[in-house]
Amino acid sequence: MTLTDVSHNAFGQPVGAALPDWQPARRPDRIPLQGRRVRLEPLTPERHAASLYAALLAPGEGTHDAPAARWTYSGGMPFADTEQYRAWLKARSESDDPLFYAIVAAADERALGLASYLNIVPEHGSIEVGHIHFTPALRRTPAATEAMLLLMRHAFELGYRRYEWKCNALNAASRRAAERLGFRFEGIFRQHRVENGHSRDTAWFSLLDSEWPAAEARLERWLAPENFDGEGRQLSSLSALTQTCR
Repeated sequence: MTLTDVSHNAFGQPVGAALPDWQPARRPDRIPLQGRRVRLEPLTPERHAASLYAALLAPGEGTHDAPAARWTYSGGMPFADTEQYRAWLKARSESDDPLFYAIVAAADERALGLASYLNIVPEHGSIEVGHIHFTPALRRTPAATEAMLLLMRHAFELGYRRYEWKCNALNAASRRAAERLGFRFEGIFRQHRVENGHSRDTAWFSLLDSEWPAAEARLERWLAPENFDGEGRQLSSLSALTQTCR
């Protein structure tokens, strides 16, 4: 729905488009989501802790990709050692909102990232994706994009009509990722939070159910094996495909 998609009530006042057949969405269940390159599994410390811990603490390239630096826009690294990490992971695995998934590589069964559904509001058909942590082994790979596709597809299959992405407005990488995946920028919530003693503005993005079929087709086209050469390099970029269709 846009601002032009309106109807009028008995008093002649403009109201939102009528939804006579609307049924609340279903809450996501703790089930795996299978893709070609990755599988999203409901987070389980016993299965995922060891490989996740190793992947999360793997060295990156330069100071901006040090393990702690990867949490700068997520409120700071929430653990300092193995004991704190396991307690943090256990708490996340027991939560229903956010509902956490481990991103597991199909090739070697290693857990290489985290993502979650949150702010789940079935009665309004709204759900958010967040708490995304891609490790160096996963970041900027087709597997990372496929993980996002699996979560998006599942949300819309459950009947959600609004899929949200929010991030620190200064997190340029997250904002680029949202637009690359097909989200629409909605604006900035100024002074939205205080994080680690700093003021945070939050950028809001969304993808609607009416926009999803085209976004899904672009993602599937980009992820198709024929879009990559023998060395795994993309032939057409997802950003270019997204811009072409807008």
